[in-house]
Amino acid sequence: MTSQAWHYLELLELGHQIRAKKISPVEATLAQLARIEALDGRLGSYATLMAEDALADARRAETEIEQGHYRGPLHGVPLAVKDLCWTKGVPTAAGMPIHQNFKPERDATVVRKLREAGAVILGKLQLTEGAYASHHPQIRPPVNPWSPAHWSGASSSGSGVATAAGLCYGSLGSDTGGSIRFPSAANGCTGLKPTWGRVSRYGVFELGATLDHIGPMARSAADAGAMLHVIAGADPEDPTASQVPVPDYLGEMTQGLRGLRIGVDAHWNSEEVDETTRTMMSTVVETVARLGGDLRAVTFPDPSQVIADWGPLCGVETAVAHENSYPARKAEYGPGFAKHIELGYRVSGLDYQKIILRRHDFTGRVAALFESIDLLLIPTAGVASPTLAQMAGIGSDPALLSAILRFTCPFNMTGSPTLTLPSGFSPVRMPLAFQLVSRHFEEALLIRAGWAYQQETDWHTQHPVW
Repeated sequence: MTSQAWHYLELLELGHQIRAKKISPVEATLAQLARIEALDGRLGSYATLMAEDALADARRAETEIEQGHYRGPLHGVPLAVKDLCWTKGVPTAAGMPIHQNFKPERDATVVRKLREAGAVILGKLQLTEGAYASHHPQIRPPVNPWSPAHWSGASSSGSGVATAAGLCYGSLGSDTGGSIRFPSAANGCTGLKPTWGRVSRYGVFELGATLDHIGPMARSAADAGAMLHVIAGADPEDPTASQVPVPDYLGEMTQGLRGLRIGVDAHWNSEEVDETTRTMMSTVVETVARLGGDLRAVTFPDPSQVIADWGPLCGVETAVAHENSYPARKAEYGPGFAKHIELGYRVSGLDYQKIILRRHDFTGRVAALFESIDLLLIPTAGVASPTLAQMAGIGSDPALLSAILRFTCPFNMTGSPTLTLPSGFSPVRMPLAFQLVSRHFEEALLIRAGWAYQQETDWHTQHPVW
């Protein structure tokens, strides 16, 4: 196998080749750096490339593996992290020019854990301003490698583009309203939003503290499971990180779909959903049935109110996160992000408390639904592969905004884990995707179901031509 064929290997396959000493970490890292140099000028997925640090990590991994000190499947594998995760001594800007000179003195917990697993950190990936909806006017958005005319996703756009285009073997993203799921769907990646609290948020710039989830974006459910196993778990630096033990995701992965109760709300899955997405969902349901999934008709709790509440709640939490720089440095904020923070300032204490109560009510209703099912099968969004032109008008098109958010932000409000899986292509050959949702802390079921689906289909193995 030549280095030209390495860049689209799955993470676990590269790790196997490294452990078998058929590919060295240094060779893999040099090949990635060369590919980034050749392509990322057009794609714009990286905010900061850490070439020297990456090569030092790779040399260390190579020496350790040669001496028999193997740390696990990420050892020597080149990965990248969203540029809102602190990285010691390296600029961490969170998509904001006001932070462009911020160099943390410590790694975020997720970065530290990747390093301890022996991963090679290639660099920091570009994102929207503050991890909200739009990129700062001074920052060029990452380009979808399948088509420059199409959306590359929301805040974790750089993570989706780099993973899809073969510029890293997996990445970290964050998700406050859909920002692991949207770029995974748009770029043809597998994205895992863990349960809130499953992964430490220490050293990660906040957007909405009780809505933010940190998780892996990868080429397969198995790769996502390998990454989650490393970054999940309790953290003394983050008291909100759960003490629930981290299971062996890969060890439980191959049990298949047979016997799992999978809920499908046919009405919700088709309401405000375009024809391409409806057709894709029908095919997915057929595949799940063929794999032995126990499909069950369910009625999902009406999410309309929590979708409407997500914006004001996130606005309040964002205003708190930015109180040291907004409004003091308001002129340095982009207009979209500033508008979001201003929304937070306008929410009264009474209205905020009503939002909290409705959120708890909805969360309880969703938890009750999972008494009768193991997984919920839904689209990622109601609009398949939106174009940049479509998304430019989202602020003035309530129907489009609702169609985009209706299957994502409800599960930030509940804190539920979800897995986004590639599931075909649109008529103009843009990636399509769907989601599986599970009970809190049952990511193992998501990975198991995703693995089974990806044994039956090959959508996740198809890549853009670069």
